[in-house]
Amino acid sequence: MYYQMEKYMIPCLFKKTTGIDCVGCGFQRAVYMVFTGDFKDAFYMFPAVYTTLLFFSIVLLNFIDTKRNYHKLIVVSAIVNVLIMIISYIYKMYNLY
Repeated sequence: MYYQMEKYMIPCLFKKTTGIDCVGCGFQRAVYMVFTGDFKDAFYMFPAVYTTLLFFSIVLLNFIDTKRNYHKLIVVSAIVNVLIMIISYIYKMYNLY
């Protein structure tokens, strides 16, 4: 299903030059899967997809709702997101080879 959209997605320059997946590889396809309702496969494609979308939502909310301070929430969600991305990347690299 999502293979039809791959021709419209931005290619990963890191993977094109090195042949190795980067930490963010699979994010675009995972977001597309979320928006088409394929939630389980989106998680398997990129485990940090939900925390990344939550982080972007909080950042957007910070720009929209300027009366409140979302700084701590942004920092905490960024740290959690980066940790999930790194752990899932290490897991993917050790299970591929």
